[in-house]
Amino acid sequence: MEKRPFILGIAGGTGSGKTTIAHKIKDYFNHNVVYIPHDRYYKDQSEKSMEERVKTNYDHPDALETDLFIKQLGDLLEGKTVEIPQYDFTNHTRKKGITTPVSPSPFIIIEGILIFHEPKLRDLMDLKVYVDVPADIRILRRTKRDIEERGRTLDSCYAQYVTYTRPMHEQFVEPTKEFADIIVPRGGKNEKAVTTLIHTIEKRLK
Repeated sequence: MEKRPFILGIAGGTGSGKTTIAHKIKDYFNHNVVYIPHDRYYKDQSEKSMEERVKTNYDHPDALETDLFIKQLGDLLEGKTVEIPQYDFTNHTRKKGITTPVSPSPFIIIEGILIFHEPKLRDLMDLKVYVDVPADIRILRRTKRDIEERGRTLDSCYAQYVTYTRPMHEQFVEPTKEFADIIVPRGGKNEKAVTTLIHTIEKRLK
């Protein structure tokens, strides 16, 4: 590829609508884009007991293998195909021996609550978007997702939010808003903002 791929980073608190926005943009660009969520890179915990896995602070930067994420993005920028890990959120560990092949693309979308935290990862992005949604809406969305998709209970969602999610958001996520080029309020339902993002990206890809 002659032109360096364009990397869009979408950050924001848990349940803010990052994934919704990422998929709307991905659907618009269709086959000319790849989407890689940061949460694919949660560290393998297969050697730990389930009790230990459940206690992991998934909202802390140390829970993620961000160095591997940076390396694989670098490989994509160099035109190489990569094998990204798959994570099992029900069993709290990586799926053993199962990866997803991702080929180079002119447009790469990355998304996650902590993608603006690491400077080396941040520096790879051509456009940084922070999705800003009130905490009460975010926690309701996260709780609904974790119960329906990840086999969690209401009590476990509450305990995780109070113990980890809220303090980690205040310490590691919210402060990274300052690195955003564009701040999107109201999340994935903000159609005008999504349309504006799409038009901005189209111009940059030409």
